[in-house]
Amino acid sequence: MMNGPLLACLKRIACGIAQQFGPNCEVVIHDLSDVDHSIVAIENGHVSGRKVGDGPSMAVLDALSGQPGKMHTEGSYLTKGKNGRILKSTTIYLRDENETIIALFCLNFDITELSLASSALAPLISVMSQKSEDRSIPQNVTELLDDLLEDSVRLVGKPVPLMTREDKIRAIHFLNERGALLITKSGDKISQFFGISKYTLYSYIGGTSDESSRS
Repeated sequence: MMNGPLLACLKRIACGIAQQFGPNCEVVIHDLSDVDHSIVAIENGHVSGRKVGDGPSMAVLDALSGQPGKMHTEGSYLTKGKNGRILKSTTIYLRDENETIIALFCLNFDITELSLASSALAPLISVMSQKSEDRSIPQNVTELLDDLLEDSVRLVGKPVPLMTREDKIRAIHFLNERGALLITKSGDKISQFFGISKYTLYSYIGGTSDESSRS
């Protein structure tokens, strides 16, 4: 049986949790010394429709009939209320100095509306393509060009100083296909980025194999 100070402390914690998470969060304290009327404190009892003096939950029976030494905190599992509401639950087993389970501290958060919202949002946030963009939206054309240059390096798979002529041609063709050359004065930046002249840049785009254009 819980002593008075422990129960008072648990009640204050239960009240604080309920205030923090709002009316959808039920907090229940079960005293195992009186199984038939195990609920000694409850916040937001409307979630499950229970009140102080009501009987045990399945978790209480598990604690009494199972092997106490193997009973540990069960966090974040799904249960269902009598009214069909979906609850996200956590059960904490409280023990005395002899490791005997004397009480349960339980949380039941009604996630019914959240589950419905998640189902409604899923089609809106799902994507058909496997492509993933792990970057922020560019604020201007300079950032956009920088992003495209980074993409070209990732495409080749090696830093610019290690790129061969063929690697640079591949990267520049990629930039041209993505429209990078449509950005005003992008030719200057791209040439500087790859360490080539503008003449070489445009010869790469044109596909010339003139030996004098190598860089």
